[in-house]
Amino acid sequence: MPTSAAAAPAEALRVLVVDDSAVVRTLTSRWIEAEPDLALAGLCRNGREAVEQAGRLRPDVILLDVEMPDMDGITALPLLLKAAPDAMVLMASALTRRNAEMSIRALALGASDVIAKPGQGVDQAAYRQDLLTKVRVLGDHVRRRTRRGSTTSLVRAAVIAASTTPQPAARARPFSAAPVRALALGASTGGPQALASLLSGLSPALGSIPVLVTQHMPATFTAALAEHLGLASRRPCREAADGEPLAPGVIYVAPGGRHLVVARRGAQACARLDDGPPENYCKPAVDPMFRSAASVYGAGLLAVVLTGMGSDGACGVRAVAAAGGSIIAQDEASSVVWGMPGAAVATGSCSAVLPLAAIAPKITRLVAGERA
Repeated sequence: MPTSAAAAPAEALRVLVVDDSAVVRTLTSRWIEAEPDLALAGLCRNGREAVEQAGRLRPDVILLDVEMPDMDGITALPLLLKAAPDAMVLMASALTRRNAEMSIRALALGASDVIAKPGQGVDQAAYRQDLLTKVRVLGDHVRRRTRRGSTTSLVRAAVIAASTTPQPAARARPFSAAPVRALALGASTGGPQALASLLSGLSPALGSIPVLVTQHMPATFTAALAEHLGLASRRPCREAADGEPLAPGVIYVAPGGRHLVVARRGAQACARLDDGPPENYCKPAVDPMFRSAASVYGAGLLAVVLTGMGSDGACGVRAVAAAGGSIIAQDEASSVVWGMPGAAVATGSCSAVLPLAAIAPKITRLVAGERA
């Protein structure tokens, strides 16, 4: 039977843990209960128990295992989003190709983020830190949304944001007068959904330029992401291979565990996979992709910073601006987490801050020659 935690401070973020492993439930509950700002809303052994209990337990964040008996995470997800519409769902997945594909599907169905479970190369201490960080960021988004008096879903919030006229960013830089030669996209939490939406709306405009994508994800997951983005965009999309030329009309995804950087081989730009240390605690990271692409494409680079926690990409957009390129940041209202785009905006390097639905039309016009 699901268990509920004892009463916790009113402001503590409530976390519902759904996992068929008793070991994982015990370990995760200990971590949560050890944090004064977090509270264990309950423990459930499968999706069916979670769906039955979610309304009563009122979680802010649901940690949902992908693969469980009776009712798995994919089946339970839409039911949980209906039972607890204000909660954010964090999918927990083993590092297998099947689970990675299921996790990408879960993100498309409304989950907010995914985390790789410990084991199979995932360090337990690193997992604990990553888990607690993601829970806090997602829970803070729930609380801020509630304080604004909103009970709408993220999808509806994005629609509302897209229907409003975007306001120009403070100290906005003019867009580059040079033709767009390459598009570089960086994202983290909420990124798979945002990338799929953006690329599906951009497909007709991508025939003349290569697209580089860095999404914070572990190995195995990025291969599944590339397949998902290829289907969404109807364009060739794959994990980048070391040394391959960057061809127009192709989408290249940074593989988990390697930085994707751009190098020049004669007159040809090519992909290089860098096994250097993490940047901003991430590998792959957005900053090395932006920096290297700016050095090769110069004023012809268009960089876009999408939803994500942390500040990865902020140093990179400075390099893009210094090289004469252009930067667009996703706005706060349509972002799951306005960490990365907010940090990019704070640099003063952006030419526009737009809701997600307005970014594809803007890029399309820039690729077609708009310079105003």
